[in-house]
Amino acid sequence: MDDARLQTVWQQRQPPDRICHFSQPLAILMKYTLGKRVKQLHQLADIWDEVIPEDIAAHTALEGFRRGILTVLVDSAAHRFQLQTLLNGGLTQHIQQRSRGAINKIRLMPGQFHSVDLAGQPRYEF
Repeated sequence: MDDARLQTVWQQRQPPDRICHFSQPLAILMKYTLGKRVKQLHQLADIWDEVIPEDIAAHTALEGFRRGILTVLVDSAAHRFQLQTLLNGGLTQHIQQRSRGAINKIRLMPGQFHSVDLAGQPRYEF
């Protein structure tokens, strides 16, 4: 064998380089995982803002969405009771229809949240 052929065989038998730039896996994570969840939460937030009365919606924050369960933080017991009454009165089915069956259950949890961040900007922007 000549030197060029030996060089080619040697290169083919080398283990693949496992080093990659940090931006490659991060871009994949953003595109396929986080981007999909942000889009889904954006659609649910739009539905929530349209369906829930403004005086109650101001006291709620969408905390998360996992396995068909929408978790909502409510800042006071009085608003939580009002929201629970609305949801039990048929609003849950309306939200489920608007979300095309993505939401199976709405879980209300007591919690504190801030509608603005430290810089005074809205906390959630979609």
